[in-house]
Amino acid sequence: MKILKFGGTSVGSSEAIKTLIDILRRETNGGEKIAIICSAMGGVTNKLISLGRQALHKEDFLTDLRSIEQRHYEIIRGLLKIENQNKALISVKLLINELEELLFGVKALGELSPGVNDKLVAYGELLSNQIIAEIVQQELGKSVFIDTRKLVITNSHFGNAQILENATYERIKAWKKTVGEAIPVITGFIAADESGRTTTLGRGGSDYTAAIFGAAMNATEVQIWTDVDGFMTADPRLVKKAYSLAELSYEEAMELSYFGAKVIYPPTMIPVISKQIPILIKNTFNPSHEGTRIHGATSQYSGIIKGIASVADVCLMNVEGTGIIGTKGFSGRLFTAIAHAGVNVMLITQASSEHSISIAINPADAQNAIEAIQSAFEFEIMQGKIAPPQISTGLSILAIVGENMRHATGLSGKLFSTLGRSAVNVVAIAQGSSELNISVVISRSDLAKALNSVHDSLFLSPVKTVNVYCVGTGNIGATLIDQLHAAKGYLESEHNLHIAIMGISNSRKMLIASESGIALDDWRNVLDAQGEPADLHRFMSEIIRLNLPNSAFIDNSSNKFVVSKYTDAFRNNISVITCNKIGNSDTWEQYLEFRKLARKNNVLYHYETTVGAALPIIKSLNDLLVSGDEIYRIEAILSGTISFIFNHYKEGRTFGDVVREAQAKGYTEPDPRDDLNGMDFARKMLILAREMGLPLEMKDIVISPILPENCLNAPSIDEFYEELDKSESYFAKARQDAANEGKVLRYIGKLEGGHIHISLQAVGFEHTFYSLGGSDNIIAFTTARYNQGPLVIKGPGAGPQVTAAGVFADIVKVASV
Repeated sequence: MKILKFGGTSVGSSEAIKTLIDILRRETNGGEKIAIICSAMGGVTNKLISLGRQALHKEDFLTDLRSIEQRHYEIIRGLLKIENQNKALISVKLLINELEELLFGVKALGELSPGVNDKLVAYGELLSNQIIAEIVQQELGKSVFIDTRKLVITNSHFGNAQILENATYERIKAWKKTVGEAIPVITGFIAADESGRTTTLGRGGSDYTAAIFGAAMNATEVQIWTDVDGFMTADPRLVKKAYSLAELSYEEAMELSYFGAKVIYPPTMIPVISKQIPILIKNTFNPSHEGTRIHGATSQYSGIIKGIASVADVCLMNVEGTGIIGTKGFSGRLFTAIAHAGVNVMLITQASSEHSISIAINPADAQNAIEAIQSAFEFEIMQGKIAPPQISTGLSILAIVGENMRHATGLSGKLFSTLGRSAVNVVAIAQGSSELNISVVISRSDLAKALNSVHDSLFLSPVKTVNVYCVGTGNIGATLIDQLHAAKGYLESEHNLHIAIMGISNSRKMLIASESGIALDDWRNVLDAQGEPADLHRFMSEIIRLNLPNSAFIDNSSNKFVVSKYTDAFRNNISVITCNKIGNSDTWEQYLEFRKLARKNNVLYHYETTVGAALPIIKSLNDLLVSGDEIYRIEAILSGTISFIFNHYKEGRTFGDVVREAQAKGYTEPDPRDDLNGMDFARKMLILAREMGLPLEMKDIVISPILPENCLNAPSIDEFYEELDKSESYFAKARQDAANEGKVLRYIGKLEGGHIHISLQAVGFEHTFYSLGGSDNIIAFTTARYNQGPLVIKGPGAGPQVTAAGVFADIVKVASV
């Protein structure tokens, strides 16, 4: 026999009940004997509780009572044939009349005891199951309605009664012999004490009823039909990438249920464990989904972590003092006092010094817990041996769960490093000796970010997400966004990586996405149409407020004000990726501050593209330094624009024509003098010097200009080109003088002996830079190890495509940690 339990949403409407009947039909067509247990219709139990309060406060309750009555009548008239309706209608009317009398009694007496409240809420199950029994009778043949108050015996702890197992099992076994071929339709949640008074098994107790009947009847399986596809890897309301689990062990399911996964009532597993009866969690509204199977032990190949459970709202009570140290029986007194106050403890942690004990409890229990502890330890508190209990609020619990966590080395480190990278502070930690669960208490405001970070980091998510915010939509910024859009499918299928652009800003407009990111198919028009006026301060404030995991701030501008926001990013654990040279080439103090903040907050600061576009120049320099090499000299051409110009300035062409071509290809800044004045080149050389630990400033760099004064001082770009054409003889002479010696012109920067010089030089074929072509950059490191010949890095150093590709690569690095 199989036991099938259907929750409130599964019996909450005519359509849901039709689906329920289809499920039963499939089971019985397979020749399987079944018994079903149903909850009250969705929302009815809460309505009944509300009716009790209305009656207690002498408010009108008849309107809501008639609403409950009509809802049940509608189900009867919608699903039962006319000739089959009478019995169900009479049953409902009789129950409603009893309920009305009970409520008038509460109103008259002005008292609503726990026992009366249990009797009140029991009507939800009585109403729904009597109707469903009639529908099953009509659709599937013979059925029988069972009021569990005649079979399930409990103590008299109203509201959350404990089952008297032996008496209950004996009654169920005796009843089973009388069932025959009928399908039992059994009320869940309700029972009776030994005096016959109605009790309830706690909210979610219908699951427990199903497990009790399953164990007593030696069922082959207990099915829990609800409105979700089984247990999820995390709360899907907070973790969009959460997915359902195919299997769990009993222990894993209990841990996940206890810590917030409201899929199954935690005590449900207790009756079935001893008999190893599997539990199957299924979705009434998606019955084809395989759901989650809970049984003795899961596969060792099913992953280390099964899921992440969470309790959104807890408070932490701390009891401390010298009177705790070495005091035998202190913990026993503490927890006895709390238990007598009816306070449930979710988590316990104690300092190794025995100076303090912290417990996580429901905030609603905080006052009761405080009073109980103050009463139990009144003498110790008065003497100052124990401080009055302190409460910390606004907290949540996050717990990772999995049987395969046992003996898995490095797991705790991975968990805490993940939380640290996401700026999630851990307030308390607890791990049981079974190693099945590691629980942490964190700020409630960090819960969503923590869940998503851990879900990604511990390989529960099939795809890892990096949330990026792009500032600057010029040539490089726009190209980067287009590249990310084009690579989306490849990154997800081949690298399990999703880069979500959550925000875009330029000098005119800004747009922040609310959830899954900005659609990139037509991002330019979307930014113009939906964007707000640009406000970088508010843009950064919104990034901080969203508090998303794996966030990165991308600076594709050349704006000093954007650089000023790096500190905000670092202090809020947001990585920074930039091709903006101003950040690292302004003051030496700022350079050091950015690096220090990135290290302190455990985030990444990538700026490879500030020197050589996509070329690994900074990486190579750092690799040399960290491996203990000594840098003697660096020679470089680090302006792709200038490289292009001198490589194309040949006989038959004017210098001005080549500069115009470079600008047309997007190699230059809007004003080419920003490239040709050598300042951009100088910033790159300064960054390299600082990477070597040299505290140089821009004023320390000697720059020999390429352009004559008349070109540099022209009032406008058009006039600059006019002056450039007038000065052609100046450039032609330099080119011809070099050619006469068999040499070519190169604008070279040199870092040696702690000094930087940048100048136009004529070099012969023996020089490493002689054969440079196109817009290539080139850099030569002469070191203790590379002394006979320099280490040379060469490649394209200009153009939005290669620079954007370098930024793209840095974004991917954020996902790799």
